[in-house]
This record gives sequence, structure tokens and C-alpha cells, in this order.
Amino acid sequence: MRNLGTTIVTGGASGLGAATAKGIDREGGTPVVLDRRHPENGMAFEEVDLGDRYAVEKAVSRVVERHGRIDAVVNAAGVDACGTLGEVAADDWERVIAVNLLGTVAVTRAALPHLKDSGGAIVNCASTLGLKALSDATAYCASKFGVVGFTRALAAELAGRVGVTLLVPGGMRTAFFDDRPDQYRPGPDADLNDPDDVASTVLFALRQPRGCEVREMVVCPSNETSWP
Repeated sequence: MRNLGTTIVTGGASGLGAATAKGIDREGGTPVVLDRRHPENGMAFEEVDLGDRYAVEKAVSRVVERHGRIDAVVNAAGVDACGTLGEVAADDWERVIAVNLLGTVAVTRAALPHLKDSGGAIVNCASTLGLKALSDATAYCASKFGVVGFTRALAAELAGRVGVTLLVPGGMRTAFFDDRPDQYRPGPDADLNDPDDVASTVLFALRQPRGCEVREMVVCPSNETSWP
């Protein structure tokens, strides 16, 4: 099985990222959180705006300087800007693309030479809205459809050298929905997954031995409305 070793986790201060970082730590790995906010549990941390490619490159370099290697990357960071295309400010719309898609690419690109050296693995977090479009979600859908295409192409490119897994989660009980208008929040009776349960599937993918790759995983509540 692959060694979890030093694993970069973007968005590791909350939600799925935090649950994944905790799981890696619990299983003896060394999670390094890349986020704008410090994780509450005192894990290794690099403060970075994932929408800034140059800042991402510097942060990944610091991870290597401080930990000596990178064995895996979990791109779990995500933001949203709900509303019709005409209602969402252009800067807010483009910020979603910058963090969700371009941030995923930037972290992956910066870490890739080290992952090739370690024979490591990448898990990119898309969404069921990266497979099925929804009104008032053009920015989020565009970013996550992009993550799907990027990850599938990357898996073909790195086959036999670095493991690549596409994670497609449905709704989870996280703070992701907290700042949204009520019309874009799940209802009080919504069926949402515990992020710890989804994180366990990330660890499963990371743990596979070289040559045995989990290419894609859809993990959603049994009554998920955005899948299939």
C-alpha cells in the first residue's frame, strides 16, 4: 500500500478538507494544510490564497523545505457564488474558477515533480455538479466540470507514475452553505453526508498500492438530487 507520508490538503481548515487531514493524521501520515485560515487542530499549515498561482508555488516549495518530500495531494478547497449569471458580480464569478479549478491545477503542477519522485497520489475533489448542471450555479458548475476534465486527462497523462483519483461528492454537512441566501441552502431535513465518511473514501484511494488505482468515486447521500 502507498505510504500517506506528507500529504498536502487544500481547504484543510474546514469541511471535507479538515476531515481528510484528521484522517491522515490519525493513520500516521503528516497532513499539511494549505488554506487562508489556520486549522483549529494545530496541524502543519501554510497560509495561501489558492487563487494566486505564484503564492501557491511558494507555499508548495515551503512544504518541501520543511518536510523534505510530498507523497500525496488532496485538492479539497472550494468556494461558490450562487445566482444567475447576470446577478453574480464578474469578480465573484471568476474567483470561483480561480480557486476551484485553477487552484487545483496550480497545486498539482507545483507538487508534481515531487509526486513523481515519491510515486505518490492525487485526489481531486469535483462535485455531482461537475456531472450535472444546475440553474444559478454557472460558476460552480463550470469550475467543477473543469476539475472533472482536468483530472481525467491527468490520469491518462500520469498513468503508471502517479496515482490520480477523481472524487465526486454530493452534499455534505459542512459550513459550505452557511453564507448563502436561504434559497440556496439545503433545507432543514436535507439528506447530507458526514464529511468524515467521505474523507474515509479519500484515504481508501490514497492507500491503494502502486498499479492499483481508484480512478473515480461518486460518494453522495442515497437521496442525492443532483445525481444521476
